[in-house]
Amino acid sequence: MTTKELDPQLADLLRELEDSGTPKLQTLQPAEARQVFSNGVELLTAKGADVDRSVDGRIATKNGSLPVRIYYPERDSDSPAPLVVYFHGGGWSFGSIDTHDSVCRTICSGASCIVASIEYSLAPEHKFPRAVDDAIEASNWARGSAQEIGADPTRIVLAGDSAGANLAAVAALAARDQGYTDIICQLLIYPATDQSMSCSSHQKFGDGYRLTRSLMIWSSTNYLRDGPDIMDPRASPLFATDHSGLPPAIIITAGFDPLRDEGAAFATKLEEAGVEVEYRCFDNLIHGFVTLTGVVDAAALALDETVLMLKGQLECRS
Repeated sequence: MTTKELDPQLADLLRELEDSGTPKLQTLQPAEARQVFSNGVELLTAKGADVDRSVDGRIATKNGSLPVRIYYPERDSDSPAPLVVYFHGGGWSFGSIDTHDSVCRTICSGASCIVASIEYSLAPEHKFPRAVDDAIEASNWARGSAQEIGADPTRIVLAGDSAGANLAAVAALAARDQGYTDIICQLLIYPATDQSMSCSSHQKFGDGYRLTRSLMIWSSTNYLRDGPDIMDPRASPLFATDHSGLPPAIIITAGFDPLRDEGAAFATKLEEAGVEVEYRCFDNLIHGFVTLTGVVDAAALALDETVLMLKGQLECRS
């Protein structure tokens, strides 16, 4: 696969970040890494679109409860809106409903849908498969609570970016296995699908593009318990034995992303299994572009295009 040139604004940003002396996340303790990540997102992400309102709450789970932030779009129609369950990125170790507030606002407004942003349990305090269990429970909560929060229970989308896209994909597999048919789409933005990190893009883009190989290894080590977890389909959905019967998927990758090839490979797996896939690679961008919308014009445009793809899927199933 060939790549175009890196976006000029992005190239300038990468140089500035390298010169800033900001500590590498993988050199920090988890609490420090989370704060540094959050500070970076606050500086680099656009404010996000206006929505009608947002409401914070909690989802009861077998392990306690999870924070959720529900966004409501401005709509003229009284009919229930689709519900997008969103899982934030952050290597299973950092990120929150706050760091991805802008992304969820943009999805809510642009696709005219209700968005429930889930704050799942983070590693290393909570090892695999805790985040998977949280994602599945959040999916089940959405199914049971959609009407209560004003959403259409027959039009649920599982969505996320990076580690969050991994959880969305795994929750979709679990829903299929449980016989549920109310999930009408998966929105997977640069998904992590292969914990073995064996695709060629890992070698090609593993240094110099913000998400480095050392950070990926750190994140995987935080998250997984041991070697066998690497091949577990709940950690690496690319390795599931059966990808048939899944809901249609929108799969987004970035040209200069170590995860690019495993995202493309997952799209191919789904297509080969008969799943409808809409695939788009933003050739001049890097991993994490949805949180760079305040400083990189191409990142903001890519997020807007992604939301339009989702809107099209929802309108086809209205």
